[in-house]
Amino acid sequence: MLAKTASDVCMLLQQAADNVVSSTIDGGAEFRRHVGVLSKAIVQASGGDVPNLGALPSYAPARRLVDALRREFLQVASEPPQPSSEQLLAVLRGIESVRSALEADAAQRLASRISSPNALEAVVAVAHDMRSPLTSVLFLVDTLRKGHSGPITPHQEKQLLLVYAAVFGLSSLSSDLLDLARGGDRLLDPMQVPFSISECLHVVRDIVKPIAEEKKLEVVLALPSKGDRRVGQPAAITRVLLNLTTNALKFTDEGNVTVSVAEISRTEVEFSVSDTGRGIPENVLDTLFDAFRQQSRAGETVFSSAGLGLSICQKLVSAMGGRIAVESVYGERTRFSFRLKLPLAPRI
Repeated sequence: MLAKTASDVCMLLQQAADNVVSSTIDGGAEFRRHVGVLSKAIVQASGGDVPNLGALPSYAPARRLVDALRREFLQVASEPPQPSSEQLLAVLRGIESVRSALEADAAQRLASRISSPNALEAVVAVAHDMRSPLTSVLFLVDTLRKGHSGPITPHQEKQLLLVYAAVFGLSSLSSDLLDLARGGDRLLDPMQVPFSISECLHVVRDIVKPIAEEKKLEVVLALPSKGDRRVGQPAAITRVLLNLTTNALKFTDEGNVTVSVAEISRTEVEFSVSDTGRGIPENVLDTLFDAFRQQSRAGETVFSSAGLGLSICQKLVSAMGGRIAVESVYGERTRFSFRLKLPLAPRI
């Protein structure tokens, strides 16, 4: 059998395109047009020309369709009479050329979106879309760990702890990104209410418990000996302590993390989170609370990569009238602390 001619190879591409359309349940007229644009672009690229993708809308599943075209083309080209190796390689190079053009176009669109005046809206949309499913995963993992769906083995328990820690980190990052993008306007509830400091600390420990267990670390609570009932903004205080405790656990490999509260006066309280971790390099301390701080040199340990969480903590504490302080001995320990004016709650 003679090898197929160049026109025959184009017919094979058309047959591959028809197969892609027919194998798709929702392959309507618009879908067919998308496949047609891509197959013509592959023919152009196979002949050494620049593929024309101008008629392809940005929402088309282009890369998935190129993969399907490649798969179907190899299938139909395997039947005799087969194209020559030169023709086959030319088409495959054309497919890769179209794929590269698609990737470059997608990167350009993303860069344009990020640098546009609406970039903040895009960031908020992505962070918001991330947070809901991540919260659901956290709930499901916690349900499995507690045996509500049946007993689990110790090995499965360890795996679930790893999943919880990873998803919790992503969920916290999306929340921090949302709050930072909003400019801090919604970070603080303007209403001050009576609350229990001990309850705030127990909430923090309960949330981070899976992370601590996975790393075999202990979270120690040093509760106030008196003046537990105060008037303030418990949600914001819990948010700060949770963020600081999570960071402490992340950068502590052995020992413990201590969350403590001390009464400075009848109206002033000091909160602190101490760890026995690796400490913070001195050259990082000056920019520790900067959001999106510059990355450190390769191999250098930093307390947090993007700095979003600490930036949020600083905004919250500042909005409540306090200031975060940090003390660290590199390679040994770190202590974050902040003081707030929290009047005693009236007795009921």
